[in-house]
Amino acid sequence: MTHKALSIAVAATALLMSACGSKSGSTSEAASSDGENAETVSVPAFSADSAYAYVARQTQAGPRVPGSAAHAATADWLEAQLRAFGADTVIVQRATMADAEGKQLPVRNILAKYNPDATNRLLLLAHYDSRPWADEDPDPANHSKPIDGANDGASGVGVLLEVARQLGLQNPGTGVDILFTDTEDSGLSAPEGADAATQERYDRSWCLGTQHFVRNLPYDAAHVPTAAVLLDMVGGKDAVFPQEYFSAQAAPALLQRVADAAAEAGHSGRFPATMGGAVNDDHVPLIQAGIPAVDIIEIGHPQTGSFNPTWHTLQDNLQNIDPATLGAVGETVLTLIYRK
Repeated sequence: MTHKALSIAVAATALLMSACGSKSGSTSEAASSDGENAETVSVPAFSADSAYAYVARQTQAGPRVPGSAAHAATADWLEAQLRAFGADTVIVQRATMADAEGKQLPVRNILAKYNPDATNRLLLLAHYDSRPWADEDPDPANHSKPIDGANDGASGVGVLLEVARQLGLQNPGTGVDILFTDTEDSGLSAPEGADAATQERYDRSWCLGTQHFVRNLPYDAAHVPTAAVLLDMVGGKDAVFPQEYFSAQAAPALLQRVADAAAEAGHSGRFPATMGGAVNDDHVPLIQAGIPAVDIIEIGHPQTGSFNPTWHTLQDNLQNIDPATLGAVGETVLTLIYRK
């Protein structure tokens, strides 16, 4: 299975069996667990323009290939932004990990904690590295060139930076963590006809930063996140986000919470109650570590039947990012956080 490729149900089931198993600015009234109405909570306004500017800032640095100057500069900037946006704690994880062919790749994860003493914690994450090769570009001459990763990487980061800014302005009163993962998109596809062990090794060459994160969780037992939401490829024009297979199997209640938040924010059309494909993405290591996780990702594009046409091509650039899509996702995430 190649990264972010829609896999057959058998492969999806096998992977899961291996696992540990109102618009922004409005107010909402949510039902509490005992059926009574909870306190009315104000949901901050999400600025799509700010999120777009954060995407632009990342792409202006150049392709964020692990080990490059652009990658290091972007990581430094992200850490500084999270501190500026009022995170109570910022933790940086560094490691070196091998890809499927033994090449050593640097990893730098950046985690911000808001209200770190809260035990009921929501983890939000997106990867900030970009693909070293445009291996899906229609022109074979471009297959060895790195991509900007405006949608595949930077869009989710841009949304979460604006979420972080709002968290700093209005404390949600709950535990929220924002994780920018590294070395997600340097994975390799297994050779044709590879045996099961080789296939698994290549599958695990993706999402290296998140694999390191779950093996080195920076929490004590009482503060491990109880839910996680991944944002990946959330900036395409008219993008919709059907249910991702692993998410639906591992965290159906959380997936419903996301759908409810989208409906409350006025974006139910972006989150149809239809099943998409199974995606090998950063939520899978979390699921395998026992953390319920869902992936908000564009799948089922009408032109390709799978991902956005710019996926892993040189066209994954700022010109193909739609602020309206960033806004829809950001408003949904803020509603998810601030509803009680």
